[in-house]
Amino acid sequence: MVDRPLTLMAVHAHPDDEATGTGGVLARYAAEGIRTVLVTCTDGGCGDGPGGVKPGEPGHDPAAVAAMRRQELQASCEVLNVSHLELLEYADSGMMGWPANDAPGSFWRTPVEEGAARLAELLRRYQPDVVVTYDENGFYGHPDHIQANRITMAALATTGMTSKVYWTTAPRSMMQRFGEVMREFGADWEEPDPAEAAAMPEIGLPDEEITTWVDTTEFGAQKFDALAAHASQGENIFFLKMGKERFTELMGVETFVRVQDTTGAAVPENDLFAGLR
Repeated sequence: MVDRPLTLMAVHAHPDDEATGTGGVLARYAAEGIRTVLVTCTDGGCGDGPGGVKPGEPGHDPAAVAAMRRQELQASCEVLNVSHLELLEYADSGMMGWPANDAPGSFWRTPVEEGAARLAELLRRYQPDVVVTYDENGFYGHPDHIQANRITMAALATTGMTSKVYWTTAPRSMMQRFGEVMREFGADWEEPDPAEAAAMPEIGLPDEEITTWVDTTEFGAQKFDALAAHASQGENIFFLKMGKERFTELMGVETFVRVQDTTGAAVPENDLFAGLR
């Protein structure tokens, strides 16, 4: 037995990522008495401004957007009962290819060793048993998600104290269903050009390659409310249009691939803390 609580640390790129990717596990494990730590790497300043104004459009103020999104993030953490919120506050890098990628202070431009050193301090402080972040492609190629993976894996390599490490993913069977529901609720979901699709890493994994399926159905309403706290961001609106019941039906299981493990717990598993309790 250890003299500290079991701890889950989720490392995310932007405000609202915690709700869409890990809102269910954050709520579930908090309810089970596990300490939950959220690290948010960027300020979200490349998000939508009031009225949906986009970066680069007249009236978009990254500093004001960042302040608004910090308030939304704090509200989301309250809904999910996150124990500790840590903000690295790098500048949001925007989507791949945007000028913001190379702006001074952007997360994408930050040397990996610098970000990793800051995250390693938090790993030593909280000593998480389980760490969750994105895969090497940032799930869908976002530069800040890729950078979050890089600094997390580098920090873990220097500290070597975490029992289990996971990358978020989605089963390919769900991605098809996801597209159907998005179209049903009026969201844009265009099939990519075949040539472009061939050049891009495919999102998610075949179902049989997913190691960990965590049922968070009981916490679907909390996950929905956490996302609703980020309602300023237009990409979230189609989720909120579903209502809690349909949302939970679609998003009630969170899936991961286990990339480091010292417990020997068998896979597939249904608990991030299998082998630890």
